[in-house]
Parts: sequence; structure tokens; C-alpha cells
Amino acid sequence: MAAPEIQHEGLNATFKGIQRDDQNVPVHQFLGIKYATIPARFEKAETVNTFNGALFDASKYGPRCPQMEVDVRHLLRIPEDFTIAPEPEDEFECLNLEITAPPKSSNTGPLPVLVWIHGGSQIVTFCSAASKICDPTKIVADSIKAGKPLIFVSINYRLNIFSFGDGKERNLALKDQRLGIDWVRGNIGSFGGDPVNCSPHYYQDGNANNTKENITLSGESAGAVYTHAHLITGPPVRRAVLASGSLYLSSPLPVEKGDGIIRVLEEKVRSLGQLSLRQSSVPVLIQALKECNVNTMWIQEEPELAGWETKPEQVEQLMIGDTEYESVIWRNGVEPLDGETITAAFDSNKEWGTQLRKMYHVVTDRPTAAKLGALDLVNDVRYTLPVEVVADKLQAAKKRVYKYVVDQPNPWQPSSRAHHAVDLLFLFDGVNLSFNPAASAVGQEMRRRWIKFVSGEGPWSDDKRFAFGPVGECKEIDEDQFAARRRVDHCKVLKEASQTSATQRRGNVSDIRALPLALHG
Repeated sequence: MAAPEIQHEGLNATFKGIQRDDQNVPVHQFLGIKYATIPARFEKAETVNTFNGALFDASKYGPRCPQMEVDVRHLLRIPEDFTIAPEPEDEFECLNLEITAPPKSSNTGPLPVLVWIHGGSQIVTFCSAASKICDPTKIVADSIKAGKPLIFVSINYRLNIFSFGDGKERNLALKDQRLGIDWVRGNIGSFGGDPVNCSPHYYQDGNANNTKENITLSGESAGAVYTHAHLITGPPVRRAVLASGSLYLSSPLPVEKGDGIIRVLEEKVRSLGQLSLRQSSVPVLIQALKECNVNTMWIQEEPELAGWETKPEQVEQLMIGDTEYESVIWRNGVEPLDGETITAAFDSNKEWGTQLRKMYHVVTDRPTAAKLGALDLVNDVRYTLPVEVVADKLQAAKKRVYKYVVDQPNPWQPSSRAHHAVDLLFLFDGVNLSFNPAASAVGQEMRRRWIKFVSGEGPWSDDKRFAFGPVGECKEIDEDQFAARRRVDHCKVLKEASQTSATQRRGNVSDIRALPLALHG
């Protein structure tokens, strides 16, 4: 079997990739393609425009950004004997992407492109293609079998302190991703992609020379946070998917808060024998993150994101949804708290605290109920309610929105429910789910619906929601059926509370969205 090759005139390169097969369907992959270079630590990257006539070996995954070691199998309940090979890391070579596509010889025309931004709390790479967990081979193979072939592009970017910076440049991950998306726009055509749809759509400035690309931006968790930010700040795209995340999950925070964590880390690296964050060795930076217990980071406020809640999302069609039990990732922060501490967090909101405390069954001398109530609040404020807020905003702007819920429990440990990130197992099926027919059926249906959406078709009726699970059943549901799956009445109260406190949204405890932060510590 000859390795696939793509001659790219624009980049002055020949890319030599690999062929994978899924149930006798060939898929071509081009891995580790460098889209930008990093001139120095904490500096903005620069786009790679040429490879100077080189034959580029695109048969191996590129290095990821240096990061703390995290066993991604833990949250997903993947069996301990599932092997994940160590992934190479390089601070200056981590801006690379992966292209998974149908064989170009079989293409009937330019194909729609799905761009994927991975999650990981903005500090780690959660479930890469290299780990096999989020390998897009099956999605592309299924698209070929469905007669709706698409191209899947995964973007790697800077993480943790390498993205956060030391105060000079901020939000380097967001800027890296933008370069990656622009690289796709300019170069995916040679791989068979259709970055520009033939029907012109104008930017808001009315420039008729601009068109809206046939690209779907997508991401899960932190990847969805970033995707939402791109919809607010970037050029328009035709479609987008926000899976278990939005800017309401991790809102841009004041630079003063960022400066605070930078000072803490600066002090730590100095105590470890380094001069500064900018001059520290990579191992010491990672050690500093560990010792300072930095387990999440955030987008820092910059002018382009000011007033993001009122700015329009530059997208025509959106698919958005959540899993049943998103707040599982907050358990470690909530479990050590006692009933009195949780009650105090609710009561810190003078206007709504008592009503919400009672609504979520938080009582001082009922610690178990208080912890469950706190997790339910986090779930609703950070995940369930934002689906409605973002959808309402786009629908008011006459955009098409497709809402869904994922209620299929973890295939290995059903008692874990449909927890945060479980949808990655179904969507990619990178860890074979054939042992669990219900989970496998949900995965097949999820891929089918995503493929339809990326191809420009309605994945389901836009006046209904779509439910993936439980018990392997996938179907459209109406609002009454949705209310049986989520705390709809709770979210109505939360929405009202959020609207009345909209003028106090810079981390003040009177803001409803600050309650989960008070609980998480």
C-alpha cells in the first residue's frame, strides 16, 4: 500500500502521510503539519507559509505543548489496561495540526471541513488523536460510507503557562488557534477541502469580496470555550458545535487576576532556582504548576472580548448541548466541603441565595444533600443554562440552532452516569465500544448526526431537541420530554437571577455565576 502524498503548490511542499482503514474504508491522514512557529517563549506565533520545496514526513503525530501528566483514562473510566503511549512534547514545535480525509482520488468535489479544538481545562491536552481516544478515523470513514465525505482537522496549541504568558502577551492559545484556522482556510483546498462555499455571504462590514468558508468550528469543554470565543471575535463561519462548554463555562477574567497567578508562579520558579518564568527551564515550569496546584486556567480579558455577552456570534448554524452530569469534574472541589460551608456560599448572595439554597436542597446539617445540591447548581449555571442563553440569542438573530442532550451513561461504569466528556467516547469510538451495544449504537447515531450537520443538512428538526440515550435510544424530544431530563424550572430562576445581577459581573459574589467559584474554592 503506497503512502498517500499531497503536492501543495501554495506551501511549496509535498506531504507524505499514512493510510488507515476502518471496516475496509480507506482514510488518509497527514500528521504533525506545522502551521506556525514560536519565535520565543510567551511571544505571538508566526504563520508557516512555505516549506521550501521539502518532502514533509506527515506520518507521525507532532509534539504537544509541555504539560502536567494527567491520566485521561480516569475521568472516562477507560480500563487501566488500555495503553496510551507517551506523547512527545516541545515548547517551540507544538503548533501543528492533523488532517484526516478521504482519499483525494475518490473525492467528488471540494469537501466540507470540520475543525476540532480539544479540551483540557486550558492546561492539558485532553484525549488527543495520538492517544487513540479522539482519533477521527471513524468519523471520516462513516462520512464516506454515508456519501457525505468530510475532512477533519485537529489543531494543537499552547497550553497552561505557555499560553497564559507572563503579562506581555495574553491568550496565546486563542491566537495560536486563530492562526491554525487561518492556515486551514488558506491551505485545505490542496487536501480536497472546500474552505470557501460557492454562495457568497458577506461579513458584517458589507465587503462583497469576503465569503464565509464551508468550515465547521467545533470543540468540547475548554475546546468549546475557545470555539465560542472565536465565534465572538473571529471572521464568520458557516457552522459551529459547542459541546459541553461555552464562554459561560469559563468567562474571560480581569487581567488583575491573571497578574496574580503570574506573580505566584514567578515566586515559585525563583524558589526553585530559576530567574523568571521567561527564563525558566521547562521542567521547572511544570513543577511550579504542580506545586502551586494550578489545575485550570482561563481566557484573560482583552479589548476584543469586552462585552462578549452582548456581541453577536458570527455563525449561521449552531449545534449545542450538554451531558446529564457535567459537574462530575467539580466533585473533588465540592466533596471536602461541609454543609455549613456550602450553605454560606449560597447565603453570600443576598438577593437570591436563600431561594436557590432551598431550591437545591442545601441544608447545613444535611452534608450529603448539600454537596449534591452544590454540584447540581454548578451543572445548571455552567452548562445547562448557557445552552438556552446562547440558543435564545442566536435564534433571536434568525440563526438556526440545533440543541441536544447526551444521557447515555459511561459504557464501562454506568453508575457514573452520562458524565462530562463521555460524549467523546461515543463520537470518536477510538476505544472500541462493541462490547456495549447500547453505547455503540449511540456513537453511530452521534457520528451520523454530526456528519449531516457538517455537510449542511439539518441534523434533526430545529424545533425539537435530540437525545442521545439513555439505554441506547436516540430520538427527537419535545420540551416536555426535555423537562423530564434537565432542571428546567431551576434554570428559569437562574436565568432571572443572572439578568438582575448583570451589572455586577466582575467576580462579585452577588453575581449568580460566582456561586460555583465560591463553592469550588
